[in-house]
Amino acid sequence: MVKTQIQIPDELYRRVKQLAAAQEWSLAETLRRGAELLLASRPQAGMAGAWSLGPPANTRLRIDPFADEAWREEANLGSSATRMKRRS
Repeated sequence: MVKTQIQIPDELYRRVKQLAAAQEWSLAETLRRGAELLLASRPQAGMAGAWSLGPPANTRLRIDPFADEAWREEANLGSSATRMKRRS
């Protein structure tokens, strides 16, 4: 392990110490767990340029599903509900 020194705002320190006490963890363990959680939620952090978007999938659609102005309504209600609304 690496030993390091950090500076954090007083209020954050107080809240982290409270969390550590409630969980029966040391301050160091609490900060390690917080760092691990942050890295797990942002797996690309520190790896700029390592990920790229692949080519678009060939869905073989014959019509553009977004050509109709009411595509959002159709997606939420279903095409039969949209047709019934247009008739009324």
